[in-house]
Amino acid sequence: MKSLLLTLLFVIVTTLSFSQEVSYGIRGGLNISNLDFDPDPTFSNQHRNGFAFGGFVDYGVTEQFSIQLEVQYSAEGAKADELRADYIQMPIMARFSLGEKFTVGIGPMVSLKSWEEQDVFSTFTFSGVGGVEYMITDELFVDARVHYGLSNILDKDLTNLEAQNTTIQFGFGIRI
Repeated sequence: MKSLLLTLLFVIVTTLSFSQEVSYGIRGGLNISNLDFDPDPTFSNQHRNGFAFGGFVDYGVTEQFSIQLEVQYSAEGAKADELRADYIQMPIMARFSLGEKFTVGIGPMVSLKSWEEQDVFSTFTFSGVGGVEYMITDELFVDARVHYGLSNILDKDLTNLEAQNTTIQFGFGIRI
């Protein structure tokens, strides 16, 4: 198992070190998120409007393919105070260029709970993320993404409910 992990790490580092272009940047956005409960809760569950901001590194493997690593803060969850979920997230997106202006991306995302007061939420969650980006200029872009929770964000020891976070994110950013 160790040799497999070391081989995979070597391939990733080698690929990224021979990449054609590395770009950095920052992005921010508006979140519209909600929790999908199973079973349906007896309380009101309304969506939450929040925000996200962070930075990224985009490693160009070829002219048509890149891998983008991000770290971002994201305000998600539902509208009720006890259902708000704020995270530090790390999406890793495989990005495919569809011409000079459009790019689509898909990948996994790991999230870390960013507060300690509400113990009902799990510390780590996993999601899938996908989106599209449009370059306005060589540096400025707008994007739209969807994060869909793949793991239960509630601590099973503290509640009998399961919930996944679903977020639609509209963003803007600049490549440096």
